[in-house]
Amino acid sequence: MSLMVPKLNQRSREILRQIIDAYLQTGEAVGSRTLSQRLGVELSPATVRNVMSDLQDAGLLYSPHVSAGRLPTEAGLRFFVDGLLEVGRLTEDEQASIESQCAAQGRNPQKTLEEASRVLSGLSNHTSLVVVPKTDVRLKHIEFVALGPERAIVVLVTDDGAVENRVIDIPVGLPSSVIVEATNFLSARMVGKTLEEGQAQIAAELHAHRQELDFLTQRLVEAGMATSASDGESSVLIVSGTERLLDDVQAVEDLERVKALYGALETKESWSWLLDATKSGEGVQIFIGAEDELFNLTGCSVVVAPYTNSKQQIVGAIGVIGPARLNYARVIPVVDYTAKVIGRLVG
Repeated sequence: MSLMVPKLNQRSREILRQIIDAYLQTGEAVGSRTLSQRLGVELSPATVRNVMSDLQDAGLLYSPHVSAGRLPTEAGLRFFVDGLLEVGRLTEDEQASIESQCAAQGRNPQKTLEEASRVLSGLSNHTSLVVVPKTDVRLKHIEFVALGPERAIVVLVTDDGAVENRVIDIPVGLPSSVIVEATNFLSARMVGKTLEEGQAQIAAELHAHRQELDFLTQRLVEAGMATSASDGESSVLIVSGTERLLDDVQAVEDLERVKALYGALETKESWSWLLDATKSGEGVQIFIGAEDELFNLTGCSVVVAPYTNSKQQIVGAIGVIGPARLNYARVIPVVDYTAKVIGRLVG
């Protein structure tokens, strides 16, 4: 996402770049004297102050206090990311590490995505997330397995190899024959169908032929249907490293913003918009603050990239979320390469 800003001459661009580089490293405002030393050229603090004032008038910098130095605005950060940032490169060892850790999960897409999320969080030192659209995968196997006198597991295996185990409550002393009957009933009607298709058929049959199943089997079938039901969201969110959200908290207002973001991640509010956003551009996308309502409230940024299947269709997105002063030069190549790796592995 780019922003219309005034054209800057080379001196202004370099001063802006140095201010933002320093801010990303320290989180502190940068004064003209410090900046003139960083520049390493014959520019007086007075000259630097004049340029900083022009950059502030252009909406790229602001002064947090009357006598303080300058900090970048969100517009300034966007200008930096779009035109001044020098993106780093991953070493061959880092690339090999990402590939080996993600590939270690075999052909299980869910495990691979979870591992990719953990790897990305570790390499970036920030919270990572993977947004996966819910697809119309078909059920390959369904089975009830008793855990004890009051609980059972519903085992769901889909045709893409994903396995999901969900615990349900069962009546005390439920005979094993009822568990077998419920498994057979669901298998006959759900295997080969999407969950939604199978649930619709079973609901209709239970309504029309309830008398053909005994009461306990009905209860177990209904419990199995309920636990395999879609939660209504259009995407699934995998998050790693939420504790890292606290790493950059420096004030009470920072903590309040992080709590709001943490709540959104914990409740897994719909993040499908992020996946949609990656489809509108190519490669890595960066959202800063007010460019999204949630990030505007939390003062955060996200660096996200889509991953594609073998047909080069976008099937998901992976990214890093953190403070506006992310180490973009480091995070961007890590996100980009990880997205390419999981595209090859799960696409």
